[in-house]
Amino acid sequence: MRIVARSVRHLRLALRHQTCSYSNGFTRARRQLIDMNYKSVCNLKNNVEIHGFREPLCMISRALSTEAVEVANGVADLNRAGPLVEYERRIAAGELADGDACQVGTLRELQRLYDELVESANACKLDRYTASEKGGRSRWLWSRFMPQSSYSPVKGLYLYGGVGTGKTMLMDLFFNQLPSSWRKKRIHFHDFMLNVHSRLQKHKGVADPLEVVGAELSDEAILLCLDEFMVTDVADALILHRLFGHLFSNGVILVSTSNRAPEKLYEGGLQRDLFLPFIATLKERCVVHEIGSSTDYRKLTSNQQGFYFIGQDLSAFLKEKFQELIGQEKAVPQEVEVVMGRKLQVPLGANGCAYFPFEELCDRPLGAADYFGLFNKFHTLALDGVPIFGLHNRTAAYRFVTLVDVMYENKARLLCTAEGSPLQLFEKILTIADAQFVAPRTSSRSRKNDESDLCVDNELGFAKDRTISRLTEMNSKEFLEQHAAMLAEKEHSKKEAVN
Repeated sequence: MRIVARSVRHLRLALRHQTCSYSNGFTRARRQLIDMNYKSVCNLKNNVEIHGFREPLCMISRALSTEAVEVANGVADLNRAGPLVEYERRIAAGELADGDACQVGTLRELQRLYDELVESANACKLDRYTASEKGGRSRWLWSRFMPQSSYSPVKGLYLYGGVGTGKTMLMDLFFNQLPSSWRKKRIHFHDFMLNVHSRLQKHKGVADPLEVVGAELSDEAILLCLDEFMVTDVADALILHRLFGHLFSNGVILVSTSNRAPEKLYEGGLQRDLFLPFIATLKERCVVHEIGSSTDYRKLTSNQQGFYFIGQDLSAFLKEKFQELIGQEKAVPQEVEVVMGRKLQVPLGANGCAYFPFEELCDRPLGAADYFGLFNKFHTLALDGVPIFGLHNRTAAYRFVTLVDVMYENKARLLCTAEGSPLQLFEKILTIADAQFVAPRTSSRSRKNDESDLCVDNELGFAKDRTISRLTEMNSKEFLEQHAAMLAEKEHSKKEAVN
């Protein structure tokens, strides 16, 4: 013990001596710096009358104070960043139309979330360079021995409102202001669920593949931005509660847009009682905010027919338009790779343009995965013969809604022939609430036709407004100009890569 005590005493003395040496060295350096500055000032004073520099220490202090002010201003500038600041800048620059009070209210919510995230970035483990390097499966194995959960100190945000109210634009504005070093992801809900199912397939032999998938996803992104949250598939509905249970317990923060309030999600769906716990979890982990605007900003674009042609027997006309777009290239059947080894046959394709009869794209058992695969390869779709939707082709209507969603997400161009305008296509699709106001005709024959044609479907009746709105925008002058600019930019990038 005496030997140990003696060693500790020696160590303390050595440390004290070293500290004194550093202190003395620092004092000497400080004195030399002051002397040097004083001599410099004296030399200046001998040559020129500069009465303001009599106190060198004040000069140094003043310089340090100026630096501190500059640093403080820099921090203040950072604090002034965010979606609301960027929104105001774009309006001032004429890049955006002045929004209504509902949009500004939503932006305040997004700005509040942005400020909370910046303030709690370390606690939320947002920076990818300081986050754990354990992979999803490794973390899952580790959690078998040391179970733990780490809910984020910051709640997410669930934005919902009518079609065309600017939800996607506002979320993108928020997402694009976030630091590039953060673990963040912005993805359409359809695409997200396809990714989840693909990962589940990959981890088939694991006891709880959802836990592994949750760990993988949270490793890749702590801040998850999902656009168009809409649950229509029973397979998705049954796994969402457990999937997001794992995500939230791993610290994931959800920012989502939807046309529906949380309690209206998957309304009338099969086995909805198993989905209800997810709604409770969603409300617990997210601030729910309604965008109450009644303005459909998509319909404020310049109205023009674009490439949407109404009428019967227009197949030859559509093929002519298709040929104009592909130019000198010859359209031939092509094949597109889809997720999990599946392939989609394209009847005709050339120069980034694909041609399909409606039946081959929406009357076959295809889904979002097929459509995402299609628009990974093609930027334009010519679709021939879109029908009026009713009870007899409800499944095709669902697929068409999904197709338009995927096209809109990918900023793809649509040429189509249809039996009616976007509004007329969905006139016979009603929600339960709408159906109560439809009075049957007096004639028994007319009543029978009404009943056979009308399709009362809450989910589809709700989704049709979004589809009508998007079809209107996709045929506007602004959308087509943006599409042309996107193609020109891609072509320019290709040429630069070759050079």
